[in-house]
Amino acid sequence: MQKSYIIKIDCPDEKGLVYKVSRVLCENDINIIANREFVDLENRRFFFRAEIAGVLDIDNLKSELHKTLKNSANISVSKKEKKNIVLLCTKEAHVLGDILIKHYSNELNANILAVISNYNLLEPLVRKFDIPYYHISHEGLSRVEHEKKILECLREFEVDFIVLAKYMRILTPEFVSHYRNRIINIHHSFLPAFIGANPYKQAYNRGVKIIGATAHIVNDNLDEGPIIAQDIIRVDHTFGWKDMQMAGRNVEKTVLSTALGLALEEKIFINGNKTIIF
Repeated sequence: MQKSYIIKIDCPDEKGLVYKVSRVLCENDINIIANREFVDLENRRFFFRAEIAGVLDIDNLKSELHKTLKNSANISVSKKEKKNIVLLCTKEAHVLGDILIKHYSNELNANILAVISNYNLLEPLVRKFDIPYYHISHEGLSRVEHEKKILECLREFEVDFIVLAKYMRILTPEFVSHYRNRIINIHHSFLPAFIGANPYKQAYNRGVKIIGATAHIVNDNLDEGPIIAQDIIRVDHTFGWKDMQMAGRNVEKTVLSTALGLALEEKIFINGNKTIIF
């Protein structure tokens, strides 16, 4: 029985790459359902994503593609199926609740395996959706000790992506290294001057005219990972700081939902500290 797969390739650019990849797929009786490609001319790098269908041996196909491309190609081939995700949260419910509702409504191409939090405030919400909730308190623990407990919990699951649903703890490079390019975060990126508590109140006091959010891949540098999605809304003098907070939270929900959807459909390539989105 034929199954659907996603194939992703990035490699140094050269002539005939689309032809070479297509020939390998054709020789293996694999049908291309849809495909897109892009060349980063500045860095001379080729990116290719295709949805394919056929009866295939993943390891054998990857081996044939590597032999054909004859360069340092990054190649992934995976079944087109729901991904497994774990959500990390702290106290804010808006982003977490939006993801849980989409999952409940079967609008999310993912299995939510668990929710982990350093507080137990959101457990009643999560339990309504019959999803396991793990309260791992950070009280009395160093950051490394706390992350060790979270990693122990995560090892119980086969996780494709970790989603920071307003998880208000800075992750160490050691933690990130266990899930490189597989942690997605959301933050109020269009308020970069306002750090610490209540950024929307700070923004209100400064009279900002634009607020927004950014979803990005987490790397070793705080809030500097490759950007997946962004959006903004305009505000004016009629907005109180709580109005700004509400509007900002709505943007955060939308942006994270967009970014997560792209990740689950395997439409993201990491290109240095940027992303290629198909």
